[in-house]
Amino acid sequence: MASKLSQRLAAIVDALPLKEGVRVLEIGYGPGAAARAVACCTRTGDMLGIDRSERAIKLAVQGSEDEIAAGRVSFRHAAVEDFELNPAEEKYDLAFAVRVSALDGRHPELQARAIMQIKKALKPGGRLFIDTGDPLREVSL
Repeated sequence: MASKLSQRLAAIVDALPLKEGVRVLEIGYGPGAAARAVACCTRTGDMLGIDRSERAIKLAVQGSEDEIAAGRVSFRHAAVEDFELNPAEEKYDLAFAVRVSALDGRHPELQARAIMQIKKALKPGGRLFIDTGDPLREVSL
């Protein structure tokens, strides 16, 4: 596990069912620390982070130059409730979100739209994990 992760983020990444080659979508990546850790765990997999914050993109890109250059991590500016895959983009095996307000239950209509968009981005049988505190929980799709 990457040494720059907080104990909390390290526990979340460790709880995800990661293995080599898995395609992962992170919703709300902030500075990109968890995305980099996931990229280390999946090695040949693809890690895409989406975030509605332009500041988050700048921070994540600045801290992830090696992973981006290796083609293991990419970041995209998008709100989860409006997110769509690019036309030729392959679907993801799993998605996770850490304290994302659109998925924390306070805004049911927004959450329903967000989950619908996540489901479209996942392969059949894809899995969604949400952290709204403790513990990390899997959401049935």
